[in-house]
Amino acid sequence: MFQGSIVAVITPWKNARFDKDAMAELIEFQIEHGTAGIVPCGTTGESATMSHEEHREVIRFTIERVRTRVPVIAGTGSNSTSEALELTMAAKQLGADGALLISPYYNKPTQEGIYQHYKMIAEETGMPIVVYNCPGRTGSSVSPETVARLSEVPGIVALKDAEGSIDYTSAVVSKCGIAVLSGNDSMNLPIVGLGGKGAISVLANIAPRATSDLVNAALAGKWDEALAMHKKYFALCQALFVESNPIPVKAAAEMLGLCGGEVRMPLVTITDGARARLRQAMQDVGLSV
Repeated sequence: MFQGSIVAVITPWKNARFDKDAMAELIEFQIEHGTAGIVPCGTTGESATMSHEEHREVIRFTIERVRTRVPVIAGTGSNSTSEALELTMAAKQLGADGALLISPYYNKPTQEGIYQHYKMIAEETGMPIVVYNCPGRTGSSVSPETVARLSEVPGIVALKDAEGSIDYTSAVVSKCGIAVLSGNDSMNLPIVGLGGKGAISVLANIAPRATSDLVNAALAGKWDEALAMHKKYFALCQALFVESNPIPVKAAAEMLGLCGGEVRMPLVTITDGARARLRQAMQDVGLSV
């Protein structure tokens, strides 16, 4: 249902408020350069710092601005099932095409708890749901066995895989046919090589055409072309995580004049050393900064 290069879009702030003008430009930039879908209010969009009112505002604005040109998959996750359900219902009412839900963080539910969390939200909302596994953020992993169980729940259509392990991805695709989307840009190529359908990308914020070209080449079986792109952008993928996401990607977007680099506390401005590494990685792939 969802495939290709999908951007986990940053949320531009101006004096701590949602910058609609900058967001409008970011959306047009993405669509013009081949991005196949947009995820507002994900981790990269700093959803953890948003009020519910801001969350709805950003999703509503994105849907209205996209105008059905590409799917909008709203980030609606929470470590509280009731809150995640409320956010997902709101996204559905606003017209989102699907919802991306991080697995419950901090409280570290059992695998049965993770299963019931997603199952309840899928059944009660009827929304296409993308399960997001990111142990580095949540403190727990959605096991391949749990993914296989979830793949049988109507409405659960994909997995965003940020486990960071080819063995994990291999186990998932061996156990079920759920659509797998890479959640780590450095693994976009290998995950598509294992049968994945694309990526939900941070890199696409600043290099949407390159990310789209890499993913599309891999999906088309043009492995030499995809591998060349992978090698070219690998160092930049790493540099975008030299500090906590989305600090570096927002700094990169500011360097490119796409929007301001403001982040919300407790995130802080990128350090000088990290900025220099990021700038060099951008220059190495031909991004003018």
